[in-house]
Amino acid sequence: MYDITVIGGGVVGGMIARTLSSYRLKICILEKAHDVAMGASSANSAIVHAGFDAAEGSLKARLNVRGSEMMKDICRELGVKYQNNGSLVIGFDEDDRATVEALCRRGIANGVKGVRVIDREELRALEPNISDDAICALYAPTGSIVCPYELTIASIGNAMDNGADLYLDFKVTDIRDDGDHFTVFSDREQIKTKYVINAAGLFSDAIARMVGDDSFTVHARRGEYILLDKECGTLVHHTIFRTPSKMGKGILVSPTVDGNLLTGPTSFDIEDKTDKSTTADGLSLVIKQSGENIDGVPFGKSITSFCGLRAVGSTGDFIINMPRSRFVNVAGIESPGLSSAPAIAEYVAQLLANSGLAMEPNPDFDPHREAMHGFREASIEEKNAIIQKDSAYGHIICRCESVSEGEILRAIRTNPRPRDLDGVKRRTRAQMGRCQGGFCSPYIVELLANEMNVPYESITKFGGASRINVGKTKEAEA
Repeated sequence: MYDITVIGGGVVGGMIARTLSSYRLKICILEKAHDVAMGASSANSAIVHAGFDAAEGSLKARLNVRGSEMMKDICRELGVKYQNNGSLVIGFDEDDRATVEALCRRGIANGVKGVRVIDREELRALEPNISDDAICALYAPTGSIVCPYELTIASIGNAMDNGADLYLDFKVTDIRDDGDHFTVFSDREQIKTKYVINAAGLFSDAIARMVGDDSFTVHARRGEYILLDKECGTLVHHTIFRTPSKMGKGILVSPTVDGNLLTGPTSFDIEDKTDKSTTADGLSLVIKQSGENIDGVPFGKSITSFCGLRAVGSTGDFIINMPRSRFVNVAGIESPGLSSAPAIAEYVAQLLANSGLAMEPNPDFDPHREAMHGFREASIEEKNAIIQKDSAYGHIICRCESVSEGEILRAIRTNPRPRDLDGVKRRTRAQMGRCQGGFCSPYIVELLANEMNVPYESITKFGGASRINVGKTKEAEA
């Protein structure tokens, strides 16, 4: 019997579980995929938004600003990369200027610190490669960047460090209210819990309907991106947005915390909540609009493209409520969901306390977690000392990103443990360089198979049927 069950292993579910693990509560996280951070948290813009975009008085506005303020300290506690690089929303004509000025007024009303409108000269001074056609910009110095899947993995790992349980491959098929507790079912097992927190992203409306709540729907919004090589990462210093539309914040150009250059996303509503395919039209739009924002984006140095899906709710705002006793919806968490996640967790904890749940502090709670990228950032002397203790750190597996065998083994042995190639990639950056795993993947498969004590051929790319190997060549039929 759990006190609280969080459905959804994304950044919102992870932050909620981590926050609640600071209390004397028995908690579990249910994730239908083979690993955590597999939904919207695996592929988004990685922006900690300042909070000028959401309408005044909305939950989005309130939780965005609060979450942005909390993010730096949380990333420090969790050993997650964070960079306060500032945001710019650029305008190309007088209509855009009016929009930029309205965003500034909204930002001030929302409590965003330091937000202001700047002219062409100051914009060019901040970003020398900005388009000559840009005439003004909204400058938000509190805007930042982070790694969304690193933050998700660290928050869930920290919750587990503090006693939470994680169930992977647990696709919720039904929820039954047994009076004083719920029974949550999958095809293979079931768990009992006093409270349920529905943080199931794109499928949160389906989870809500299992307890009779059909007050909202969620649909998917496709966002396609192009990622460029690290040598392009200094082309811009701030996150560069276009003026927003009703479909979102438009195509952005931004550095990443790992030194790459990210462009995108597109914004198209689609029916299929699982379709993460990229399209020629979408990527062409990314290239076109990025080139309008920034001069000389070197798309010839692209290393990969990908698609993320955003969970867009039918209400126009975050849906965080308790439609029935002991059941909490945390749904429709589209942008700025990543930025708001720490504040959403704080809000949910207060909602539970107001409902009568005993929230006794956990005296053993430790908010800190060692960074997974510590070896990479160590000095030569520090690296040599580590290698002397463990020679695996002296064996480079991924040459593109300089990731050692020791780092990969540590990731495989650290909760939440990866069980496939993409899981190792999200934790270590091995396979994220120019060759995209072309050379290091066989070695990582071998490390996974040995550590998990399973056949080499059983290791997958991202779970399910995504097998890498089907057998030995010499044993294959002619």
